Amino acid sequence: MTGGKRLGRRFGWLWAAYAVSAYGSGLGFGALPLIAVLVLRAGPAEVSALSAVGPAVGALIAVPLAPWVEFRRKRPVMIAMDLVRFAAMASIPVAYALGGLGFVQLLVVSIVVAAARIAFGAASGAYLKALVRPDDLLVANARFESTNWSSIAIGPPLGGAAVGRFGPVTTVVADALSYLLSALSITAIRGREETPRRTGGNPVRAGAVLDGWRHILGDPGLRALYLNNMLVAGLIMATEPVLAVLLLRQLHFAPWQYGLAFAAPCLGGLIGSRLARRVVARHGRDRVFRTVGTLRAVWLIGLAFVRPGVVGLVTVMAVELAIIVNMSLFNPVLATYRLERTPKHLVARTLSAWSIGQQASIAVCTALGGLLAAATGPRTALAVAGLLILATPLLLPRAGASAAVPPVAAPL
Repeated sequence: MTGGKRLGRRFGWLWAAYAVSAYGSGLGFGALPLIAVLVLRAGPAEVSALSAVGPAVGALIAVPLAPWVEFRRKRPVMIAMDLVRFAAMASIPVAYALGGLGFVQLLVVSIVVAAARIAFGAASGAYLKALVRPDDLLVANARFESTNWSSIAIGPPLGGAAVGRFGPVTTVVADALSYLLSALSITAIRGREETPRRTGGNPVRAGAVLDGWRHILGDPGLRALYLNNMLVAGLIMATEPVLAVLLLRQLHFAPWQYGLAFAAPCLGGLIGSRLARRVVARHGRDRVFRTVGTLRAVWLIGLAFVRPGVVGLVTVMAVELAIIVNMSLFNPVLATYRLERTPKHLVARTLSAWSIGQQASIAVCTALGGLLAAATGPRTALAVAGLLILATPLLLPRAGASAAVPPVAAPL
């Protein structure tokens, strides 16, 4: 279990910043696709395009940001990215109130938020590695993971009820304000943070943006986990907009039912994240990667068999619960391993490269899923995603690969 181990006041403020933005995002879970469906009457292809183009273009914008983040103090970067996301999200309710909300604006907001999320994640990961002791990284990451799943468990039902009572952009307001509160929490972190030293000339040179990928692909354990994680994340997230259309439009689920279907299973995330440290201590990291990594992949195909009414709602919840328990155990172990295997001067670029690859995979899979759903129907798209993800365990590290000595990082 994560336990009650104290990691210091500065970590407490960082955790508070993560928590407030996570709960805001939980309230706004699926807000942009929901607005596209309910307000703009978008179809499967448009909803999937919204979910695909944002991560894709945002990831492209984040590529040159990676070395820029690496050689900046991380707290100001995190604050700036929070303020950017606040401004972007706040523009939606303003446009809605003025009667000018359109699909293009939703698209632009999704792009800006995706790019800012990657830059924030890279900065916060690098800051976390400098903030806590190496032995405490798994505890810290498990706390973040637990907070993430609890926010999704609580947020979507409340968000769905708020949408039904106050209108479709209500949760977007809450999400925007959460970024502002996150920025204030990071501002409250005290202590001197030195500016990283720059060596080797211009840090934003053409080759610097590739240093993260060079490090990942040069490490056998990281390389295997990177490829596996890209496909798993892409295929799981590709089902979200397709499932939204199936549940809301074809099966006529109410918004609160849609939120509940994803929220209740997230309680399983509290179980997995709290067990991560104990499971690793008992069974070893290699076995967690292979066994739990496989169990993430075998349940997704169940979404293709969702039916109307209570049976359909229970089906979605059961599938999501099985996936989430395993993901919440796997993710903090992966996050800790990734930080342990990465030299300090490459953390921001490595985390950026990881996020960019994941977002690009989500974008491609979501776009293809939307096209397939438009041509054949949502159930076919869900079935194809469920079948393809069954092959992803083949990409997990072989026995002993994750324990190999990491390669020496190339000089800057």
